[in-house]
Amino acid sequence: MARLLVVEDDTAILEAVAYNLERQGHEVVRAEDGVSALELSRSIEPDLIVLDLMLPRMSGLDVCRVVREERPVPIVVLTARDTEADTVAGLDLGADDYITKPFSMRELLARVGAALRRDELSRAAGGGPERGAVLSGGGIELRSDAREVTRGGEAVALRPKEFELLEYLMRHPGQALSRDTILERVWGYEFGGGTRTVDVHIRWLREKIEDDPSSPKLLQTVRGVGYKFVA
Repeated sequence: MARLLVVEDDTAILEAVAYNLERQGHEVVRAEDGVSALELSRSIEPDLIVLDLMLPRMSGLDVCRVVREERPVPIVVLTARDTEADTVAGLDLGADDYITKPFSMRELLARVGAALRRDELSRAAGGGPERGAVLSGGGIELRSDAREVTRGGEAVALRPKEFELLEYLMRHPGQALSRDTILERVWGYEFGGGTRTVDVHIRWLREKIEDDPSSPKLLQTVRGVGYKFVA
């Protein structure tokens, strides 16, 4: 199946998660602190990481940030912190999904399976002409394969989910897209977060690509529906 890295400082949780993933046929490598997790991520190159946020030696958020800078591996975050700020911080750093403790093992296994399937589909589509296309409009140019965005010819630094959100909106120019639809297409059908996540990321995107974020021209709000990209 897949090679997974499970990072958790609570030994009981670590062994329970690893045991259940191994029962599904996965190869599981364990880590109990952030530094070890980062070293293992580099050495074994896992297909997916299950990552606790509260870790000794190096926080899970820092691990997530560094891993995302190095390679595009799916990350499912485990967190006891059930606040919007912590959830958004993890997702913004590149986590693909999150699950809050205490959690159902069945739900965790489903989330891991869904993240692996999304990654497989994404890789399969990555070589196609559509994925390699250059999207442009309103002075914004987005290159899917290179994951680069420019505004008026100048590079714009976007976090992973900001890029994917902008790409999805630019692939549907002028189309009013609901928050639920955006959440499903960008974060995945199995994502457990709410539509507020979409609003937060839209705000961050506006701050980076709009001339006046308080009066957006490109990323427009469609009252009662969601958002649309207007070139």
